[in-house]
Amino acid sequence: MKVLLVDADHDLIDVMTYALRRDGYAVVSAADGLQALERVRTEKPDIILLETQLPKLDGFEVCRRIRHESDVPIIMLSQRGDEQDVLRGLQRGADDYVTKPFSLKQLAARMEAILRRCRADQHRRVASEVQAGDLLLRLQSHEVLRDGEAAQLTPLEFRILYLLAMNEGQFIPYARLVDYAWGYEGGDASLLKTHICHIRQKLGLPSEGAGSIRSLATVGYSLVKRRAAPEADRYRAAS
Repeated sequence: MKVLLVDADHDLIDVMTYALRRDGYAVVSAADGLQALERVRTEKPDIILLETQLPKLDGFEVCRRIRHESDVPIIMLSQRGDEQDVLRGLQRGADDYVTKPFSLKQLAARMEAILRRCRADQHRRVASEVQAGDLLLRLQSHEVLRDGEAAQLTPLEFRILYLLAMNEGQFIPYARLVDYAWGYEGGDASLLKTHICHIRQKLGLPSEGAGSIRSLATVGYSLVKRRAAPEADRYRAAS
């Protein structure tokens, strides 16, 4: 397991690197927010320990940007433990929030708990794919197929469609879709409507009925449930 440790305190990095390596983790580190984002892309860590107060880009913004690209587990570390900061970290996609000073044993236990949960989630996800009617979403490549035909969605569009597909047949509130797609900043219902239109066009979805993305005023959107088309069934059986 590879850990990305992000902190501007070099002494703390040295101490934690020693402790984590002793526990069997491979450790890479970053000392500022921009370097952290680069390390995520190049090192592909299994879990991230992320300080909130960082040079160049603070940890909250780093967490938000990571969540646009990856579901890697993130534990935020901070000197500040007030409720507002904890909520801010969790709202930006952190899996846990630990206040300094902390026990290394406690931190290790939290890491193990999160990693166990992630392994269980991955085990439940068959071949890293989600099937919803005649749509097949490939989570690793962000590829979407309809009746076996590939369509190119942006990462943001993929996240919106993924949440709808995972809750096929159920209405997802506007606020939840915006929060999931934009990371709690930058999106709104108007932008969501625009991206839903793009998804419909790119996938050639029907305007209404089975297989459509239905809008319910003041409520949200739903991917209307239907049986998988024969072509999609054959494709799924072959993959």
